[in-house]
Amino acid sequence: MSSSMSLLLRLALPVFWLGLLVGVSFLATPVKFQAPSLELPVALDVGRVTFALFNCVEWVLVLLSILAALISGFPRGWSLLLGLLAFLLALQTFWLLPELNERIRVIITGEMPPASRHHMFYALLEMVKFLTLLGMFIMSALRFSSLPRR
Repeated sequence: MSSSMSLLLRLALPVFWLGLLVGVSFLATPVKFQAPSLELPVALDVGRVTFALFNCVEWVLVLLSILAALISGFPRGWSLLLGLLAFLLALQTFWLLPELNERIRVIITGEMPPASRHHMFYALLEMVKFLTLLGMFIMSALRFSSLPRR
């Protein structure tokens, strides 16, 4: 794969990921809770399944981004942002999602779990991922636009 092709991939991956993030986390999820006919336990269960799949997709995108960076060289800033994304995703995968899934399990059984800030922290990490992906896209766009054209 040519260097310009891998740079194009480094440009496309953050944009694709941004689209998924906005669609899943910032549009579909909040709107789901606006539907009056959708009971809370059902909405939470759908969210649990949705975020489990989205989490897997994000790990694939991290691996593809690492591959693209390996092929085109590791620009320092882009690599740092990619490392931050992997760290945030690991926090969500191994800490927040299990905690939130347990809360959902409790709610589905008809109980009310104690107050928690896990959901707020998850939303904050989604915002940081958004800004990180935007930064990766901007770095790649600037580098791609400076390539000589044939």
